[in-house]
Amino acid sequence: MVNIQCLDLSIQQHYLPAIYRLGILLLFISEIGCSIEPQADRSHLVFRYNEDGNITSLDPAFSRNLENIWATTHLFNGLVQLNDNLEVIPDVAEQWNVSADGLVYEFKIREDVYFHKHPGFGNKKTRSVTASDFVYSLKRLLDPQLASPGGWVLQNVKKIEANNDRQLTITLKKPFPGFLGLLSMRYCSVIPHEIANIKGVDFRKNPIGTGPFAFKNWEENVKLVLRKNPLYFEYDEKGEALPYLEAVAITFVPDKQSEFMLFLQGKLDLLNSLDNSYKDELLTQEGQLSEKYRKKISLQKGPYLNTEYLGFYLDSPSVIIQSPAIREAINIGFDRKKMMTYLRNNIGFEGDKGFIPKGLPGHPENRLLEYQPEKAAALVKNFEKQTGKKAWITLATDPNYVDLCEYIQRELQKIGISIKVDVMPPSTLKKARSQGKLEMFRSNWIADYPDAENYLSLFYSKNLSPSGPNYTHFNNDTFDSYYYDSFMINDADKRSKHYKTMDSLAMSRHPLVPLFYDQVVRFTQKEVEGLTLNPINDLKLKKVWKKKNSYK
Repeated sequence: MVNIQCLDLSIQQHYLPAIYRLGILLLFISEIGCSIEPQADRSHLVFRYNEDGNITSLDPAFSRNLENIWATTHLFNGLVQLNDNLEVIPDVAEQWNVSADGLVYEFKIREDVYFHKHPGFGNKKTRSVTASDFVYSLKRLLDPQLASPGGWVLQNVKKIEANNDRQLTITLKKPFPGFLGLLSMRYCSVIPHEIANIKGVDFRKNPIGTGPFAFKNWEENVKLVLRKNPLYFEYDEKGEALPYLEAVAITFVPDKQSEFMLFLQGKLDLLNSLDNSYKDELLTQEGQLSEKYRKKISLQKGPYLNTEYLGFYLDSPSVIIQSPAIREAINIGFDRKKMMTYLRNNIGFEGDKGFIPKGLPGHPENRLLEYQPEKAAALVKNFEKQTGKKAWITLATDPNYVDLCEYIQRELQKIGISIKVDVMPPSTLKKARSQGKLEMFRSNWIADYPDAENYLSLFYSKNLSPSGPNYTHFNNDTFDSYYYDSFMINDADKRSKHYKTMDSLAMSRHPLVPLFYDQVVRFTQKEVEGLTLNPINDLKLKKVWKKKNSYK
């Protein structure tokens, strides 16, 4: 077994300058494989990556951001999980049945799933998972004292009950075909009540789950170490126990340039970001890996359920924002292909087919928005002639997207629309957008669960911000009727066609401007094998290994 004790450095980071903290991190990374066995280097059994955004909690009830989701994915399991094609497959529940009316879900719980070892379980230091554990774990999300951001997952749940140790029943208030997808979210992970309720122990920092890796040590802002779970229940296709790796080591270097250098030095196995500071160093303009790195590292790309867009606040008193012609002119008045080539190195897909992103059922096949500068200019001139007003708009963005917004500013100026780019901190932008204080804003929507309803909910009139995600305040009775009907369609193909109709209907009113559909972009060392991509950008390490001579 890999000896990770050498990682437990006592660091009083608050009293150290940043450069010394970085030095200690470098020492930590270089010593991951230290004192393993004098005669053998087994550091290839440790997977190392960095989280520049930090991790705030290891409690799955707080797995709201990607950093927390990745960490809790290593540590926990739920009733169901998603494969790389976003299909719902068994996890702790080995099978399930759904009633004909779509209201009652019955799950059969596996008998061979055990919690990570902990003294709180008594002499055996562990026990098997039961249906009652899921009743506790799910109802816990609704506890006002816990204040989990994941409580909304159960807003349509009427009842959760354990019929016995192996039978769990969940009853919904109304049908929702995407419910199994919701249950795949990390919020719905199973945890042991007796450990979570130990007085004086913070479950956020001392998690116990059932996942392929178990908690070892967390020094906040410095490092997190997870160890292989010897009790894990899943096996590969050859019958070999998972996971293959012995440990996962996560650092928290906040500077992206430093992270990039650590990766180039081979001190990290994964680089999951594409910062502008090194984008052109790693990628060609066509989005391919630069020639000088092709022998050393690998590039993975695939659809990501994230749509980047510009939104209009349709309740704005501005005659310009109220004009469908101006909104259409903006949609067709700039070249998305050129934008992707010069600003994104072709990472992503042109946002010309609606709001539902590529990689999700319901994404339209046909182009809805074509670059038509002549038509756009004519729409602007006609607006000015009818109203006597000049097309002048303020576009709010955060610092990360200034280059993109300035590109659109220059392009729209050619068709007669003047854009003022207002740069503000992300938190300020988010609050102002929710309160309807911005006539036009840059935003994005990342899927919480793999169903297009997640995107179309942004156009439902009962979801108006600030209480809901309809930031544009789009309101259309026909769309609302289609939205309501979608919950009654259980057939996946029929629901997908229905979603395409809804997307097309919303886009015909131009409440927003789709910019691009994002891509997952990962760089790994050549030694890394078995790491797959999925459109929700989840990091699954249970089938990952690192080559060393003939290993694997």
